[in-house]
Amino acid sequence: MATPQAASDIIGQAKEQLPNLIGKPAESVSGIERAEDNGWRVTLEVLELERIPPTTDVLGTYEVLLDEEGTLQSFQRIYRYHRSQATRE
Repeated sequence: MATPQAASDIIGQAKEQLPNLIGKPAESVSGIERAEDNGWRVTLEVLELERIPPTTDVLGTYEVLLDEEGTLQSFQRIYRYHRSQATRE
């Protein structure tokens, strides 16, 4: 189990590394968990397309896998949705 500070550090590293790959910053964090291989899985929400009104913005959910030291191992977009969607369909 990670301390709150360790989890915060891992989240910070994921938020720092993902924009270097996709060119857009993470808007929020929706999850963090231990990966099967003793690394970390961080789920980030990214504003992919800004629209007017903002409820029609397109966001993407990205899963970022980091090793124990916080080095990015892989990432993938796992979902796309409009900001106004209350739940995933």
